[in-house]
Amino acid sequence: MHVEVIVKGIVQGVGFRPFIYRLAGENSLLGYVRNRGDAGVEIVAEGTNEAVTRFLKRLNEEKPPLAQIYDVSVIYAKDTACFSAFRILKSLEEGNLPGSVIPSDVAICDQCLKELRNPENMRHNYFFITCTQCGPRYTIIQGLPYDRPNTTMNDFPLCPACRQEYVDPANRRFHAQTVACASCGPQVFLKTNTGHPVSVGDPIWEAGKLVEEGFIVAVKGNGGFHVMTSTMKSEPIARLRQVKHRSQKPFAIMGKDLEAVKSFAEIGDGEERLLTSRIRPILLLKKSSDFYLSELISPGLHTIGVMLPYTGLHYMLFDKVQEPAFIMTSANAPNEPIVIENSDALKRLGNDVDYFLCHDRSIAQRCDDSVVRLNAVGQSILRRSRGYVPTPIQLRKHRGYSLGVGAEENVNACIIVGDKAFISQYVGDVESVETFAFLRAATDHLMKLTKSWLKSMGKGLNAPLYPCNITMPMPCR
Repeated sequence: MHVEVIVKGIVQGVGFRPFIYRLAGENSLLGYVRNRGDAGVEIVAEGTNEAVTRFLKRLNEEKPPLAQIYDVSVIYAKDTACFSAFRILKSLEEGNLPGSVIPSDVAICDQCLKELRNPENMRHNYFFITCTQCGPRYTIIQGLPYDRPNTTMNDFPLCPACRQEYVDPANRRFHAQTVACASCGPQVFLKTNTGHPVSVGDPIWEAGKLVEEGFIVAVKGNGGFHVMTSTMKSEPIARLRQVKHRSQKPFAIMGKDLEAVKSFAEIGDGEERLLTSRIRPILLLKKSSDFYLSELISPGLHTIGVMLPYTGLHYMLFDKVQEPAFIMTSANAPNEPIVIENSDALKRLGNDVDYFLCHDRSIAQRCDDSVVRLNAVGQSILRRSRGYVPTPIQLRKHRGYSLGVGAEENVNACIIVGDKAFISQYVGDVESVETFAFLRAATDHLMKLTKSWLKSMGKGLNAPLYPCNITMPMPCR
């Protein structure tokens, strides 16, 4: 039997092709799998009727943890193509089926975290450790299909050891586009607020110690810069409130681990599951009765916004310190987007922080941390961004094709594609030219990723949805 399969959903960047490759081998199938330029996956397979039936059944039932399948179209044929093996082929640039999308950024997995701590592992204490099941996706993607040349990891050619893992079907980094190590991957460095390099054994450990001593450090993460300082000392927090022009608004903090968070906040089973999930949002928690962190973090409030580390770098920041948590707030000027460029950070934040902890991997898409509150009926997402975007929201019925962008306050862009709503990362208040440009760029990028087109305009699937028939709001000054 010969089958041609198109899988739509979140199936690129989640280890789906390696999964299909192994599944085909287990069922003695011949053919190929490849990514498409519309974020879908194409499979052509040949084998006995029983083998093909098992393959299609297991495709749905055993998919990788991060994969989400929205639709599987199958065409059966009796003709064969005389395949000699099953292969992962070079991705197609073409593809015009809307509705698929690349995955969101997810937290470091337990396996990578274990390797990070293992002195015998080649990625011991390497801050950018990832695999097919964890790490940045949305923040590094520049175009489709999701292959290394279309990500900001293209600047880092693989060393022989990483290349061997990348081509080994038995390795969990088989076709992992973010695979890297200290020999070939992004590097991290510490600078003063004037841009001078600080020569230290490990820049990450040193940054953690500087924060514990009372300094303010700007830290480059996956989706932008954070400003980090102590939660135990009030003086740097008071200074941070001055430079951020935030006299009362609470700061988010990052706890060292779950036990540390339990020492100053109340956590139920639902909160614990969400805090430790792959999303790792900022979660609003009730302060414990013996709350011992500085009251300047969230003055006058009984709640505090807490997240757990979600990258290897974050875990390493706590390695050499006693602090139970760090303030970890987005680095941006008032009413402007989060800073993502090293040079821009130095220019915009140099007068406000003491040090910069930077890395040399570019950020393709800026993305703030998500903010969530649990209530009696479930989750209330106050800011939908990292960990959620661009995963769509399932609608109850087909709604056609349309685009919505907010007017001015707390803006996101939303693209409706059939029965799914694809929402951009949090943009913010569109009060400046910079934020307006961010809104426009985020909208354009989301449309490219989802292959969104307007059928309702009577121009078919080749009519661009934007900017032909959408007028974006103008920013207020």
